[in-house]
Amino acid sequence: MVRPVKIAIVTLLATQLMNAAFIVPLRHAGLALAIGLGACLNALILYRTLRKHAVFAPRPGWQAFGLKLAVAVAVMAAVLWFAAGPGSWWMAAGWQARLLRLLGVVAAGASVYFASLWLLGFRLRDFQRRGVAE
Repeated sequence: MVRPVKIAIVTLLATQLMNAAFIVPLRHAGLALAIGLGACLNALILYRTLRKHAVFAPRPGWQAFGLKLAVAVAVMAAVLWFAAGPGSWWMAAGWQARLLRLLGVVAAGASVYFASLWLLGFRLRDFQRRGVAE
């Protein structure tokens, strides 16, 4: 029980340091970046600790699974980037136009993400919980 708490403290300190480093140049986006990077750091440290102590061993096929997910995320990110358009439009448009555009961008991103997963061979049954013995 002590080790996860230590990892959480390290992650919290790293996140706060990144907040301090990113807030001036990136403003509110720096805070979001620091929190995202802190979450990734936390997951990485926990994963490495579980592997080191032989508590967790990934099953065969996880690398291919991760690569397919990364491809789907990259395709979605590209669509979101282009669908969002220039920041100047968002600043000049009224709230109704921004809301409609945001809904369209989110719908496009979600559609492309799930379509990419489907094209890469993912099916809903792949995500159903299975017993430990399997």
